Amino acid sequence: MGLLDEHAIEQERIRSVYRAWLAQERIAAYAWHRPEVMEQDAARCRVTGSLLARTLGAELGKLRVLDVGCGSGGFLRQLVDWGADPCRLVGTEYQEQRLVLARMRSAPGIRWHLGDLDFAAPGSFDLVVANTVFSSILGTDARAALARDMWRSVAPGGWCMLFDFRYNNPRNPNVRRVARGELRRMWPAAESRYRTLLLAPPIARRLGGAPRILSELLVTFAPPLRSHFIYMARKPG
Repeated sequence: MGLLDEHAIEQERIRSVYRAWLAQERIAAYAWHRPEVMEQDAARCRVTGSLLARTLGAELGKLRVLDVGCGSGGFLRQLVDWGADPCRLVGTEYQEQRLVLARMRSAPGIRWHLGDLDFAAPGSFDLVVANTVFSSILGTDARAALARDMWRSVAPGGWCMLFDFRYNNPRNPNVRRVARGELRRMWPAAESRYRTLLLAPPIARRLGGAPRILSELLVTFAPPLRSHFIYMARKPG
């Protein structure tokens, strides 16, 4: 079996898993109005914003950004709120229905692409992002191939940024954690940042009705309970 065949099989597996996820209505566990979801969204924004300001600067208007596996476009909408120019933003997806939602909900000017990164010219973006994408890819070769495509698309001096899982989920065999050593192998960075964040969802859900200070204390003083990370890697200039 060739690499292209493996890639097609992996993409169809991911589509199938996502369709089943929707059919089982598991998405309700991540509804925006749940207290733990709102807290984790706020924490993620704080860490992401801090890292972007330190690496690419506070002025985002000229930043060229590619969001790989953009879903319904939430991250790109956040960048627009922070001052990014919609006309410099691109989102890619394999789920066509998610791109329909992204177009409907997002600012005019953002470009949307269904499929791979073959459209992106080498060095055409200052920031290439993947949010909970790599954990959905089980094959090591497929992960490495996507990492190479992202790295190729980043301009010298630009950054790749990942948000993903630190740990495996024993109840979900369709995701696999992204280890810190794997990140170093995938991107030969001139400079990097690594931050852990978010209280593990099973714990956060149990504490949903408790005073917020309890979850804040746990995530602050018990780093092993942080289930996610954000990693940024700068391409040599």
